[in-house]
Amino acid sequence: MTKISEYVKVAEAAQILGVSQNTVRAWAENGNLPAHRNPANGYRLFRRTDLERFLKTISTKRTHPGK
Repeated sequence: MTKISEYVKVAEAAQILGVSQNTVRAWAENGNLPAHRNPANGYRLFRRTDLERFLKTISTKRTHPGK
């Protein structure tokens, strides 16, 4: 079972990724960054493991643009 502590809101996700909150929202809307919705209030939630994986993906693309 997934624990709530494994998820972060948009503001914390933006801080982890080093981008603005609007960029995180855009990436989630475009399907580039997996997001989940809190059923109680509809807030976007991001798994910490998904953020780490996404960070590795974008850092690889920046280091090796052809990949």
